[in-house]
Amino acid sequence: MMADTAEIYIEAGNGGNGLVSFHREKYVAAGGPDGGDGGKGGSVIFIADEKMSTLADFRYQRHYKAQNGEDGKAAKSSGKNGSDLIVKVPCGTIIRDVDQDRVIADMKTPGQQFVAAKGGTGGWGNCHFATATRQIPRFAKSGIEGERRNIKLELKLLADVGLVGFPNVGKSTLLSVVSDAKPKIANYHFTTLEPNLGVVKPAEGVSFVMADIPGLIEGAGEGVGLGHEFLRHVERTRLLLHVVDASGIEGRDPIADFDLINKELETYNADLASRPQIVVANKMDVVYDQAIYDGFCEEMENRGYTVFKISAAANKGVKELIMYVASVLDTIPIPVLYDEDEAETMVISYKDDEPYTVRVEDGVYVVEGSWVKRMIGSTNFEDNESLQYFQNALRKKGVIKALEKEGINEGDLVRMYELEFDYMK
Repeated sequence: MMADTAEIYIEAGNGGNGLVSFHREKYVAAGGPDGGDGGKGGSVIFIADEKMSTLADFRYQRHYKAQNGEDGKAAKSSGKNGSDLIVKVPCGTIIRDVDQDRVIADMKTPGQQFVAAKGGTGGWGNCHFATATRQIPRFAKSGIEGERRNIKLELKLLADVGLVGFPNVGKSTLLSVVSDAKPKIANYHFTTLEPNLGVVKPAEGVSFVMADIPGLIEGAGEGVGLGHEFLRHVERTRLLLHVVDASGIEGRDPIADFDLINKELETYNADLASRPQIVVANKMDVVYDQAIYDGFCEEMENRGYTVFKISAAANKGVKELIMYVASVLDTIPIPVLYDEDEAETMVISYKDDEPYTVRVEDGVYVVEGSWVKRMIGSTNFEDNESLQYFQNALRKKGVIKALEKEGINEGDLVRMYELEFDYMK
């Protein structure tokens, strides 16, 4: 079975910390601050690679981390930026944010790039905090953490036409007749256990890709059997060829089979129900009950479908079908699988306006958040100026007001990660 999905954890590099440093040389007893900035963390970048065909490699490696930025150096020298991590995926891969359960990228084009996790920016060195009244700043800013995400990769075949229908209706035979694909063909159900692709060339300079989607069964739309694995590949196709065994040779009702397959498509994805379909009434050369065959074709035409009567095994009516498919494809755009503008809002940010939480736990006022953690890491609590900067930042951020809103009184204990102190007005 081809590797269709994989879940991985990606982590961009953290920004390097700013440095606390002061200029020193032989005849300069006390120079000014010269701590450099930290380097930017590397990002995690996905690239669509046309040479890859499966997601199998992601079954063995689940954690991907880009390089951290270097810390700042003396003499106002910045640390080196961390290297980006390049992750190659097959063309046709959908990238989904697991925690938000939303698609954030569709890797359709060879060479296409997507920054899935941005590296954190480097912290400022202490030279940035020097003022006329604060000439010896003994603190610097910590680097910002890189973005982190749980990612699900889903491989959807890049096919123009999808063959759908019950098992053993002749889809694989049709694909083998119209293309150079060599699917396994036999007279029993579920011969096809993974999608097969074939390039169809109906005329000079005209071609399209056809996918034989494995036979669906009742409940496939809800994940019964291998339903979701198979239906995933139908989403990409522009046109569906609904192949039906209308001969009556197996005693089945072709109209009921047609309706059941469409029900499964709609259950999995409502958009699939409205995807253009051409009905292919197969096995015209071995019709067991002509009334059933003709009745099926008449019913489909009454519903507004274009119906082609063919025999894939005998190669009858196939050329006409393929020429019509080629003409229809010119009028059908590639389906949009996600909203690109909406996906952009999914990028995680670590700016100074990010939220924090204040709660009371066993009489202790607990303040948490990425911003809070960075402020603690940036503060030299043994230096009065650094401590004053920390306190001012809490006021500007609204932490003090939030604590007062929770009912804090003078002398109550405040905990910010490893830092604990008594509240004083």
